[in-house]
Amino acid sequence: MNNVLEISNLTAGYGKITVLRNINMKVAEGEIVTILGPNGAGKSTLLATIMNLTTIHGGVIRYGDVILNKLKPYEITKLGIGYVPQSESVFPNLTVEENLIVGAFTRRNSDIRKDIEEILSLFPEIERRRKQKARTLSGGERQMLAIARALIAKPKLLLLDEPTSGLAPIAATSLIRKIKEIRKVARVTVLMAEQNVKKALEIADRAYVLVGGEIIGSFKRDKFSITKIEKMFFKGK
Repeated sequence: MNNVLEISNLTAGYGKITVLRNINMKVAEGEIVTILGPNGAGKSTLLATIMNLTTIHGGVIRYGDVILNKLKPYEITKLGIGYVPQSESVFPNLTVEENLIVGAFTRRNSDIRKDIEEILSLFPEIERRRKQKARTLSGGERQMLAIARALIAKPKLLLLDEPTSGLAPIAATSLIRKIKEIRKVARVTVLMAEQNVKKALEIADRAYVLVGGEIIGSFKRDKFSITKIEKMFFKGK
């Protein structure tokens, strides 16, 4: 499989503060890859750095044949990368449908309405509430709306930052299953940061363990071990 995303020797942070050090990772076309780690490990920073929302001190982020380092976030979105941050990922005072229309801002064709209907068919939980304001949705429904909005732009790579964070167990399970379905139906590659090891490994093809801003381990699906990975969170090795 071809690599959709390749990160080499990446060091990044916020201004002069370094958060990520010497990050090397690859995401192949069609994969679901998860970045696992404890709070404060740098998972959110890594996804934000791919979108050039942080300060890159060194290294290269390559999307296909394009180097992302010097591009603006909206230019990265236009290339085909969708990004769902952990918080404040929907417009609460807009309806579900209006949120989806906003998600199509990079597009200029007449198929947007048709695509909104197709995307909503993937999310019956929010389809029946399409005329309601986003603030009236549950936490799980808001996350589904955030993902649906990102999909409207028809990304080839979808970045999800802690999608199950703050969700009740039933809602988290439903969302994780939905992400697997999205990969198949929308034909999108997924890079997902998660703290919930068990949930993430249910659908991931590969996993990277990030602790203290450094990748300290990587695993293929047939080598997944929840116990081993969680121990790495605390031992850092």
